[in-house]
Amino acid sequence: MADSPMQNGVFAHDNTTAPKSGRVLPLFSLKGKTAIVSGAGAGIGLAIAHAFAEAGANVAIWYNSNKKALDCAADIEKTYGVKCKAYQVDVTSSTAVHAAVSTIVQEFNSRLDIFVANSGIPWTQGPALSGSLQHYHKVVSTDLDGTFFCARAAGAVFRAQSLSPTPPENYSTGSFIATASMSGHIVNIPQMQAAYNAAKAGVIHLCRSLAVEWVRFARVNTVSPGYMATEISDFVPQETKDIWKSKIPMGREGEANELKGAFLYLASDASSYTTGTDIVVDGGYCLP
Repeated sequence: MADSPMQNGVFAHDNTTAPKSGRVLPLFSLKGKTAIVSGAGAGIGLAIAHAFAEAGANVAIWYNSNKKALDCAADIEKTYGVKCKAYQVDVTSSTAVHAAVSTIVQEFNSRLDIFVANSGIPWTQGPALSGSLQHYHKVVSTDLDGTFFCARAAGAVFRAQSLSPTPPENYSTGSFIATASMSGHIVNIPQMQAAYNAAKAGVIHLCRSLAVEWVRFARVNTVSPGYMATEISDFVPQETKDIWKSKIPMGREGEANELKGAFLYLASDASSYTTGTDIVVDGGYCLP
């Protein structure tokens, strides 16, 4: 294929082109670009959407059932003077994901620059032998399959834009970012969550693999948050959270806003030579 990075079993030379050197701060601008962020009705995804909009991007935020996302989109649009619209999308449906991406590209200046696959749900049923298979399938289909479906849909657009004789104005390359987890690196205690850990490890390696496959037309990276003070962990008893804090060198959970910089870096031209990487933002949890 024309977009293959390999020839005769080895990488071709000059698969990418270095940007012109210059000042660093302008590289973080997303002005005029289009971003999609899944799982953005609250928490980490909403913080990412705010960061991208503040940097100048037009943002489509996806939600599953939290209709507050509609008000959040209106607030983002008013606050930053960019286009922002909320879409209800089931990321476990490949058909729904492809349809939503196609619609958004048409409605957002016929372009897609950034996709953040952030949708995810926790494992809440304890040891693997105690949890239901139905819950297992729900976690894996949302956290891993959903990321794959989003990647396929976004990657097809990135490739088409790269091969187009008339790519979008100021288009450099696509950026696909998935929200993984430190749980893809370590085994959490005291809670048992083997299915979630496996799904997030899968997300990391999926994106590393896609980084090679897509090197000519998109960068692919992950961010692995540690314990964050968001709604996803509301079901966890305070006693367990206190144990978490005793294992974190910084001694506290992170705030969603503390992830903005990592995602903005990976979304922007500041990370033009960064692909296949995973940025761990965990307050030092994985260090000891």
